[in-house]
Amino acid sequence: MPSKAEKVKIKGLIHSEVESSKRIFMSTGLTGLVRAEWMLARYPGQVIPCNWQMTDYTQFIDTCAPMGFLVAEFRNLASQEFLDKGFQWLVFVDHDTIIPGNFLMTINERIIKDPIPMWSGLYFTKSVPSEPLVYRGKGSGYFADWKLGDKVWVDAFPMGCTVIHRSVIKAAWNVSEPYLVQGTPVRRVFESPRYAWADPISYQWKTRTGTEDLDFCWKFIEKGLFSKTDFPEYSRKKYPYMVDTSLFCWHITPDGKKFPSQGEEQYFMSNGNGRRRKSNHTKAGS
Repeated sequence: MPSKAEKVKIKGLIHSEVESSKRIFMSTGLTGLVRAEWMLARYPGQVIPCNWQMTDYTQFIDTCAPMGFLVAEFRNLASQEFLDKGFQWLVFVDHDTIIPGNFLMTINERIIKDPIPMWSGLYFTKSVPSEPLVYRGKGSGYFADWKLGDKVWVDAFPMGCTVIHRSVIKAAWNVSEPYLVQGTPVRRVFESPRYAWADPISYQWKTRTGTEDLDFCWKFIEKGLFSKTDFPEYSRKKYPYMVDTSLFCWHITPDGKKFPSQGEEQYFMSNGNGRRRKSNHTKAGS
């Protein structure tokens, strides 16, 4: 009778019988191509924490990379896989976001010492001039009252370099509409707003459009869903999400142009807009 080791031996490869940790699930949506800069930053460029097992095809980190979907559909597919497999932290790293070398180290430190239910690294719009994707309030433009290196508390940010606790995704999943993505049952946790309607009172034609990431952030607050997570105290905070501006990411186009491209980040290397308030950056807004 073959031994247990022989049972899992396939063409000379011995597979560990120890189940991998269900700690971190990293997901990247792809259009089919990624830049070499992205690959170098995502794989050989990362400093790996001690006691953090990982191979190119993952052991400690499972990778989900849906290809060719709309952004909201990709995130919903990733959320379904993440929940089904029982992981604790969902990490989105988009294919056009070049993460810094200490990204995994920072995730590890924060999970152990200071877990925050939903936080992000910093990156800027792919535009000239380029703006930081850091937001407080709808329709108010970007928030500029911070210095590079601050932990900035906000009510919305993008998802290109984001860490989310399982209980956040689960709370949103439980109240979201079920639907199919190419035959796969998922829920509309993320949705790109694209509505148009006639207002019968003002007799005006109105539209509401936007991106799935900001829509998720604002809806999660408006629905009071933090009370249904493992972090109910965040339901009392005006700005419950954190942007770690020490994790500066480049936003890259398919032809290799990186943003900010005109040195816009230098403004935030001194004193921001000169109106800094300590409480904005060291604590979640109350």
